[in-house]
Amino acid sequence: MELGFVGLGKMGMNMVTRLQRDKHRVVVYDRTADLVKQAEGTGCVGATSLADVVSKLTAPKAVWIMVPSGKPTEDTVQAVAALLKPGDTIIDGGNTKFHDDVRRAEDLKSKGIHYVDAGTSGGIWGLKIGYCLMVGGDKEPVKRLEPIFKTLAPENGWAHMGGHGAGHYVKMVHNGIEYSMMQGYAEGFELMAKSNYNLDLAKIADLWMHGSVVRSWLLELAADALAQDPRLEQLKGYVQDSGEGRWMVLDAIEKDVAVPTLTAALFTRFRSRQQDTFAEKMLAALRNAFGGHAVRR
Repeated sequence: MELGFVGLGKMGMNMVTRLQRDKHRVVVYDRTADLVKQAEGTGCVGATSLADVVSKLTAPKAVWIMVPSGKPTEDTVQAVAALLKPGDTIIDGGNTKFHDDVRRAEDLKSKGIHYVDAGTSGGIWGLKIGYCLMVGGDKEPVKRLEPIFKTLAPENGWAHMGGHGAGHYVKMVHNGIEYSMMQGYAEGFELMAKSNYNLDLAKIADLWMHGSVVRSWLLELAADALAQDPRLEQLKGYVQDSGEGRWMVLDAIEKDVAVPTLTAALFTRFRSRQQDTFAEKMLAALRNAFGGHAVRR
């Protein structure tokens, strides 16, 4: 099948490389020319601009956008849409808020352009093991793109979730669960790191991968990280968030659904990015004021 692909970052490059395995014709573009040349080395057709991508495709045209979420994605969707014609399709494979999918789909529908949202999970390992794809949009364009989804995903690794935004909605919840799972592992391993038993954390993580009810791919990655750096001394505890956890908390508030584990995990990420918070200073000041407890200046 033929596909335009915009964005050759850490996931995009691996995705187009995987597409070449099944000999899809992929026309690629990235603002970094060297990345385009690298993709050409895997068999892709290079393009020098978005207009060049579109010009090198045959109708009905399909363009997959894999750029950073937020304004970069929004701008790229609008720019590509201006180049397409009725019957063509835009696929957003990034981490977009599902409300934006609904808005974009409605806007593009008035121009006769299809819009598909593809929540994509797999990270940098997707090239080897495939990407789990959670797809939203109308049935017709989703069905037409099935050869692409089958190549990118492992067996049984993609599914049509429903209408516009459904793919990214499911991906949002997926990432919220991911936050919670990682936080659980982090807290458990910190407790063991501070025990009096001088525990081999890498050995424990590997052990739990064999028959334990807490085994997972995340735990496998933890075992690898601990094997390389048993006390994680080469890292700082600074943890960024990409937005999905925030969106899930807001959606849960709107629906009166309790998500305390995710919320705690999200707030822990916020705290990891602060050296010395005002709240903690306030606690110290209050304890000193009412009880004369010691403070550090």
